[in-house]
Amino acid sequence: MKKTRAHVLIKGRVQGVFFRGETCEEAQRLGLSGWVRNRWDGSVEAVFEGEKVAIEEMIGWCYKGPPSAIVKEVEVKWEEYKGEFTSFSIRY
Repeated sequence: MKKTRAHVLIKGRVQGVFFRGETCEEAQRLGLSGWVRNRWDGSVEAVFEGEKVAIEEMIGWCYKGPPSAIVKEVEVKWEEYKGEFTSFSIRY
């Protein structure tokens, strides 16, 4: 399976609704590495590395997020796999 990387920006009501925590759990469940963090503008930013099919599933999850989230937009930038992460974490 081909490994790749996606840089994702999620907009809407995505802060204060456990988006980062649940993103971390879902990414770990899918075997992905990378990170997720809140941004100053109210959006959530994430980098996912791993199998393309798993990242595609993760991106699909980002479109709905946790139950309290209201996702308005998901921007995805596909990048070359770098292998720089060994786990998935929440950045502050």
